[in-house]
Amino acid sequence: MRPTLPRPVDSSLLGARVVDGGTRFALWAPRATRVELALVGTDRRQTNHDLVHNPDGVWEVFVPGVGAGQRYGYRVHGPWSPETGQRFNAAKLLVDPYARAITGGVDYAGPISDHTPESNYLPDPRDSLASVPLSVVVADTPPPRPLARPVRAEDLVVYETHLKGYTQLHPAVPEHLRGTYAGMAYPAVVEHIKTLGVNAVEFLPVHHFISEPFVIGKGLVNYWGYNTLGFFSPHAAYSSSGTLGGQVTEFKEMVSALHDAGIAVILDVVYNHTAEGGHEGPTLSYRGIDHAGYYRLTSDMRNDYDVSGTGNAVDTSVEGVLDLVLDSLRYWVSEMGVDGFRFDLCTTLIRDAQHHVQQDHAFKEALATDPVLSKAVLIAEPWDLGPYGYQVGRWGQGWSEWNDRFRGFTRDFWRGAIHGVEELATRLAGSADIFDHDGRPATSSVNFVTAHDGFTLRDVVTYDLKHNEANGERNRDGADDNRSWNHGYEGETDDEAINAARRRTMRNMMATLLLSSGMPMVLAGDEMGRTQQGNNNAYCQDTPLSWVHWTDGEEWDDQFQLTRTLLALRAQHPILRPAHFRSRQEVVGDHGEGLGRTESAWFNEHGTEMTIGDWHDGARRSLGFYVSDTTDAFYLFFHAGHEPVTVTLPGEPWSSGYRIVAHTGTPDELTQRSLAPGRHLVVPGRTVVVMEATVVRRRRAAESGALTVQVQ
Repeated sequence: MRPTLPRPVDSSLLGARVVDGGTRFALWAPRATRVELALVGTDRRQTNHDLVHNPDGVWEVFVPGVGAGQRYGYRVHGPWSPETGQRFNAAKLLVDPYARAITGGVDYAGPISDHTPESNYLPDPRDSLASVPLSVVVADTPPPRPLARPVRAEDLVVYETHLKGYTQLHPAVPEHLRGTYAGMAYPAVVEHIKTLGVNAVEFLPVHHFISEPFVIGKGLVNYWGYNTLGFFSPHAAYSSSGTLGGQVTEFKEMVSALHDAGIAVILDVVYNHTAEGGHEGPTLSYRGIDHAGYYRLTSDMRNDYDVSGTGNAVDTSVEGVLDLVLDSLRYWVSEMGVDGFRFDLCTTLIRDAQHHVQQDHAFKEALATDPVLSKAVLIAEPWDLGPYGYQVGRWGQGWSEWNDRFRGFTRDFWRGAIHGVEELATRLAGSADIFDHDGRPATSSVNFVTAHDGFTLRDVVTYDLKHNEANGERNRDGADDNRSWNHGYEGETDDEAINAARRRTMRNMMATLLLSSGMPMVLAGDEMGRTQQGNNNAYCQDTPLSWVHWTDGEEWDDQFQLTRTLLALRAQHPILRPAHFRSRQEVVGDHGEGLGRTESAWFNEHGTEMTIGDWHDGARRSLGFYVSDTTDAFYLFFHAGHEPVTVTLPGEPWSSGYRIVAHTGTPDELTQRSLAPGRHLVVPGRTVVVMEATVVRRRRAAESGALTVQVQ
């Protein structure tokens, strides 16, 4: 039976806080019978202090003379009763869940399990001190400099990257700074991001994490970082300035540098599970503090109820655990300067005590009402692996969600595995079928074609099959449904025709992403042809296979320049990044008169609006998309057919003229030139064309009330 645990009266006091004359330590361990603070010296000797128990389950002690840089851990005493979810073992030194920094690694050959198999599930009496990471006392320092302008969801273009892999091979970054927070803040790195035109960097997990035993056993490491140990501590290995608090300062300096360049910082956070794994995993922190308190367990209380696929699932239906998550989020915003979060397997965080999904969960309610967190960017990976875990489109106001339907369809459209263009219109318009309800904005959809999990954009057009042999799992890991297209040859080739076709498809998919309503997410390196050689699950590849190869940049200048051009257009023209779903209503002029055109419209190649027959034509591979307001308009034409198509440009009232401002063809196929309405434009096969339309405004003359025409 689940225990009922008291909630901390003030969870903000938990952790190690440096105050005048020493440090105050506080730990929430509601079912412990005794808690010892172990202060660890450089020689690994311990000085232990007993903590005082409070009725709210918090244990605390003030230790004079202790300051920043002190290493410490906890020894938590209590019953050994796995059948009630109590696995206390004071021989195991535990990381503070609220530790601001963590130092040291895990020795999986050491006594890090709370029990030994041969003892029939009795506690292991061996001390784990020499085999586990240690918490570090960190003094408060000023937060990073904020962004000059607040973040608006409709303005965001998210750039998903791995903090280490992005700079590990950067030729301009000094070698000792590569792969670190300081390397990410290096001027040449920041300048590339700014020049490209993205304005938000989303880092794969930077909460302190460790590698799983089975990964270490293969001679590999956890590269992505989805195996969190400390929710308050920046990952120590990404610090160039030491692990005894230097990682905190260096992270803040990185945030300041990005903010100074107008780039928001979003963290991919993993609160759904921890690095302790299933019930046979190591005891490093939470399990030893209160196994049943922190984790979801099966009805017999012995095994973990795993909806994350990692062995355990954090139980946010427990108030003290929910406090931990919320306190961590507030810390990263208020003290570390972070602007938003992408929640890995977010559905796990909204399951109740019976493991049912609850969209009105206290977690969501707290985020909506919290004065700090309600202003942050909130992005859900809207699923987990448990019952009813797929929750795409259900997160409501204040949330944006990863839209896997956009990813799948965009790949299908450009590889020819589609029936008509009806769904293309739906995805271009912000996936209204999924998100346009309850007053939600168009930015509810996070559109992406590639992400860390899966093929890179170059690999999407180069491989039909995954090639994950380097992961040591006989190519059985990773998704089999990649919706990729190798263009007739598996892998890299010197065939110029195949390579040209592949690069064209890459440009088409990038254009589709950046011209769609919603919040676009670009995978770092896709703008310069990054490849993982067909590995679609490189979670354990902390090698050049995963790192960005900056020397390839010049070869992929066409991809970079197209991405940059489209992002610049998106930034300059709000019509290309609508906050709300577009309607079919007529655009109204300054004086309330109808202007004859609508906010959005769909056209066939003949320059007329799509008919029912056009929409139902499964062989159709072309679609024109018109968007406008009172002063601005664009006509976008998407053609996935292999042969050229002759396109008639719509006349007034849609436009009095057109100018090609971007396209995905080769430079000699389409030039940036002006075109008159009714003219014919030959669009090459497999091409996207972006045309700025000259709009006509009708207004009434103030004196006579007569209609006059103003062309812009």
